[in-house]
Amino acid sequence: MTGPPAVGSRRATTAPPNPAPPTTAPPGTTPPSTTTPSTTTPNTSPPVRTLRVGQIVSVPVGARSVVVGCLLTAAIMTTAVLTLTLGDLGLPVDRLRDMFGHGLSPQEEFVLGRLRGPRLAVAVTAGAGLGIAGALFQTVTRNPLGSPDVIGLAAGAGAGAAAFGLMWTGVLPLPMGALVGALVAMLLVYLGTGHGFSSPARMIIVGIGVNAMALAFIQWIITRTSREQATVIAAYLNGSTASRSWDDVRLMAVALVILLPLAAMLSRRLQVLEMGDEVAESLGARANLTRICTVIVAICCATAAVTVVGPVAFVALTAPQIGRRLTRATGPNIVVAALTGALILALADLIVQQGPLNTQLPVGILTAAVGGVYLGYLLIKEWKRVSV
Repeated sequence: MTGPPAVGSRRATTAPPNPAPPTTAPPGTTPPSTTTPSTTTPNTSPPVRTLRVGQIVSVPVGARSVVVGCLLTAAIMTTAVLTLTLGDLGLPVDRLRDMFGHGLSPQEEFVLGRLRGPRLAVAVTAGAGLGIAGALFQTVTRNPLGSPDVIGLAAGAGAGAAAFGLMWTGVLPLPMGALVGALVAMLLVYLGTGHGFSSPARMIIVGIGVNAMALAFIQWIITRTSREQATVIAAYLNGSTASRSWDDVRLMAVALVILLPLAAMLSRRLQVLEMGDEVAESLGARANLTRICTVIVAICCATAAVTVVGPVAFVALTAPQIGRRLTRATGPNIVVAALTGALILALADLIVQQGPLNTQLPVGILTAAVGGVYLGYLLIKEWKRVSV
């Protein structure tokens, strides 16, 4: 009798199951997919193209931004026609065709070349400069209140103009004082933050303090001047486009030709910067350098505008916000912000020229009144967002 086999004499093996034969799809048919179907929502946002100028400038351009830009341009042209044709000194519409020729009468040439032409051009160019400055400042500070009006640049320019009007009357013009005052105000903000321009929150806080000190200094200067000097300083501090010349237009035009391409070059990096410094650094963007360059360009834009028209309030605050809501863009749209600022200041100038009772108010008073209401709206909206 044969006994059972010894344990461990031979390892039992189990044959693997026969694999199923591969299935092949019949010719002309698509084999079924073995991957999990995607559940992501299709992208329904409008396509964004990139506008390239040479090898340096690369600006993302959306279809909605192009449409909004065209509409804003048409609105600016309409405002320009109304500015030149309305009122007792307005030109007939059919005479506008001869504005670049020699078919105008001496009176019409005076109105176009001395009164309304430079005033209109200054309003458009200075408004564009303020719009660019506001868009850059708000992006750097990541705050809708970050504008030259809030962080002390406009008040510093006014303080510089007031100081020059008191100490060097008739020697240096008030715009030169505005330039020096704006630069000093931004230097105080830079030093007061303790971290340069790398801390957006501190920029806002220190800027509010610099703004308050500059306003107090302006009031002290006015109390120390004569009545005639105080009148000149107050007229400049209100912000006005009246009595401007083509030299002022050339100054703003040169500033825009230089600064607008620089701002457009920075806009793409600013979109990355809005994600946070860590994300921007991981994507290859130098956050601190980008922020410093942006602040410098914004200071130059705002200073050029304030030098020409004075510290016109709230244009730099409202123009970028309105432009962003029109385009529904996630980042700064420099061109739309510039066009919006130009339209706001041109419309305000048209209203004060054709206002009731022929009061001829400084344009800064109207923008301050409307901008104050908009500032209150922003504060209420921010309060509701935080409370929720």
